[in-house]
Amino acid sequence: MPAIRRALDAIYDGAGVMAALCLIFILCVIVLQMVARWIGTPFPGSAEYAGYLMAAASFLAFAHTLNRGAHIRVSLLLTVLGERRFWGELWGLVVGTATSSYLAWYAVKTVYWSWKLHDVSQGQDVTPLWIPQLPMAFGAILLAICFADNLISLIATRQDNIRSDVVERAAE
Repeated sequence: MPAIRRALDAIYDGAGVMAALCLIFILCVIVLQMVARWIGTPFPGSAEYAGYLMAAASFLAFAHTLNRGAHIRVSLLLTVLGERRFWGELWGLVVGTATSSYLAWYAVKTVYWSWKLHDVSQGQDVTPLWIPQLPMAFGAILLAICFADNLISLIATRQDNIRSDVVERAAE
């Protein structure tokens, strides 16, 4: 299992890096838009591209932040549960797995139908919509895998894989 754990952690971290790259690309689009405005050249679709990149950055970062313990967690409630904390975490991971799986299913379905119907953006750029929807679907799939991964770990070992860097640093 350690090899699978390392591979999954590497995939989650890789998605986090891709999310960071999307943020850098947003900066590049904004700078290019400013330069285009200064020199009087139109840059059609720049706002749409920034939006596509923001959606990609958000969805690609979900699994990484969940695995790092950076999502908003109900740790106060879990602490109050005391010995029943396991059941609170189990309930949360079951709901998270179901919800993220539902999201991933429909995100993939959206990409498929956008591709099949040759759906394009409404702006002047006329971008095929399946292209910017693909990273969103990939991020949704990774989030579902991450929730399922933590759910299976919790059931098998009574401990999830969510690690909080803040807690780890405080313990040092």
